[in-house]
Amino acid sequence: MKVHFKQDEPDNSNRLDGMQQGVLGKPLPRIEGLAKATGTAPYAAEYPVENCAEGVLVTATITRGEVTSIDRESVLSMPGVIAVIDDEKLCTRAAQGTANEAPMQGPAQVCYWGQPIALVVAETFEKARDAAKHLNVEYRVEEGATLDPGAVEPEEQEDETVHQGDLAHAMAEAAHSIDVTYTTKGHASAAMEPHAAIAEWDGDKLTVHASLQMLNYNITELADALDMEEDDVRLISRYVGGGFGSKLGISEEVVAAALAAKQVGRPVRVVQSRQQVFQTVMRRSETTQRLRLAADSEGKLIGFGHEALVSNLPGEAFAEPVLQSSHFMYGGENRELMLKVARIHRMTAGSVRAPGEAVGMPALEGAMDVLAEKAGIDPVELRLRNIPEDDPEEGLPFSSHKLAECLKQGAEAFGWENGPRKPRQRREGEWWIGTGMASAARVHNISEAKARVTLKADGAALVETDMTDIGTGTYTILAQIAGEMLGLDPKRVLVELGDTRHPRGPGSGGSWGAASIGSAVYVACKAIREELAAKIGTIEDKLELNDGKTATGESLTDLLEGKDLAREGHYEPGDIEDDYTASGFGAFFAEVRVNHYTGETRVDRMLGAFGFGRVLNAKTARSQCIGGITWSIGVALTEALEFDPQDGHLVNCDLAEYHVPVHRDVPDLDVVLVEERDGAASPIQAKGIGELGMCGGAAAIANAIYNACGARLYDYPMTPDRVIVAMPD
Repeated sequence: MKVHFKQDEPDNSNRLDGMQQGVLGKPLPRIEGLAKATGTAPYAAEYPVENCAEGVLVTATITRGEVTSIDRESVLSMPGVIAVIDDEKLCTRAAQGTANEAPMQGPAQVCYWGQPIALVVAETFEKARDAAKHLNVEYRVEEGATLDPGAVEPEEQEDETVHQGDLAHAMAEAAHSIDVTYTTKGHASAAMEPHAAIAEWDGDKLTVHASLQMLNYNITELADALDMEEDDVRLISRYVGGGFGSKLGISEEVVAAALAAKQVGRPVRVVQSRQQVFQTVMRRSETTQRLRLAADSEGKLIGFGHEALVSNLPGEAFAEPVLQSSHFMYGGENRELMLKVARIHRMTAGSVRAPGEAVGMPALEGAMDVLAEKAGIDPVELRLRNIPEDDPEEGLPFSSHKLAECLKQGAEAFGWENGPRKPRQRREGEWWIGTGMASAARVHNISEAKARVTLKADGAALVETDMTDIGTGTYTILAQIAGEMLGLDPKRVLVELGDTRHPRGPGSGGSWGAASIGSAVYVACKAIREELAAKIGTIEDKLELNDGKTATGESLTDLLEGKDLAREGHYEPGDIEDDYTASGFGAFFAEVRVNHYTGETRVDRMLGAFGFGRVLNAKTARSQCIGGITWSIGVALTEALEFDPQDGHLVNCDLAEYHVPVHRDVPDLDVVLVEERDGAASPIQAKGIGELGMCGGAAAIANAIYNACGARLYDYPMTPDRVIVAMPD
């Protein structure tokens, strides 16, 4: 039986608070933790598929042009080589998140260096890899490849353009104004598990084990790429070793494995090398951002301008949404916002963790610090004075707004010293010490979701959905929601994820997973509770369940009378999405030390305070925040994609040269969870946290660098060479 709930009004009741089990929100350990720690949780490339051949992608060594010939015989005579696949259905790009259709196909046409053009299949991975390196390919090089975003006329994204009032006049009349330009380098998702797939055919039926985030869209994308019906495709992604946006859509290895398995008549596994993942899947676009802020004598913004230039391949609709939170973050009646895209020949730009705010907020919050210094106002106070009552562009109310609480609680927990600030006030030996802060915001997204909950005859429960867990704690959170609703210990709730045979979930991405699929589980459990309530002559709101029994003593097993009770919950956001501006908010505080002689920066301590609706699990939520703060350190100090200016190939295409923060770079991190209930955000009053934790944190570090040593930098990452040049004598 299916139950549909479409949310058109906020739900501000305390239903889940009133349940008796008391497990929702608790810091329970992940229920799949033991399997992961012992290596028994199978990832995409680890399923024991018999007679599985190995495939290795061959990638282009030109930037733009055409493959004119592939000499298959140059490798087919090599030991163990089975086939060379250059089918026109091979994908040349990864699909964008929620694309719901095949990405670009046709490997003969090359659009960027490193684009997949063929697949070599062999008996072993080593033999396939060797043959892939020796495959003879001839090209026709096409001149005119564009590699520099600043060298072409960009395309304005009209849906992002805002003109309100007269910003130029506000800048001229303001008591305090700034006009600054920031740049950020491109970023890689660099998930621990590489992109991988095992494809196996049974007649015309295809099963693929893959590392994917959004199976509900991925199955459509794969079926479209192969010109198949979805009913003939099954995707399995029970465990995903990180994605950060790079696995939102199908990528090249999934289609390649399916085509190869069909051609050779046996299962085929394709695992991208770390270098291929960096070079072919997804990048976050570099940005150039101009910030113009105008304030009156009290520090109240009267003008707000934010313009950004990003890049992508020709034919891609995605544009890094740099301005996403700038539209509502601060007031200012005179506004100009504009986003432009330059078409260049680098690999596909797409969603990387916290697309938009991850690079937009560091620029905005750096500019706010510049304004605070110019106006002689404490940075925390400046932000408090500029929190808008309603969305300054749309006029909509906020579903909830916890920025002020995050700023105040974060400042208190960190020990922030209020007042006007000056750089170079503290030195210990050769190290300058300073502090900085920044606000955080990440738009709240919600999506249609389905989940089936079965209350088994023995009193246990089963949750089934094709929703994925990319390391965020989905298994545990869904067990807690079902346990809370049905009065069960979460250990009595089995959660099955990542299989398209189950009801369609929302997928993991955009920080919408937990609130969306959690709402579907809630709807299903509510329907089960209604059935149980009817059995004992009461109504669902008054039904009390705890430890497998009702308040009047009936056991669930007796009420079920030997039969399972199953309901499929179907949640849709409804009109409520158009009635509110919904976002998570937060504040970062950082203390850094900067070496006077080398410009090296070390983060000594960092704290984040975040408000994102109901906390579903305090431990997994904190872990997500810590992960975001850690990535903020990378954005601020180390992470940068570097491209060769001659052919556009990615120079630092592995974890040896693309520098993510390691243990020594990350101090003890503090997290303050500013709990709230947002009834407009979702029926379970929760919002996403997976991305909020890195939206602006880099600016807190940048601002602390300036406070420490006086080096005001406008280019991320703030590497020692840049710091030492900007440092006063």
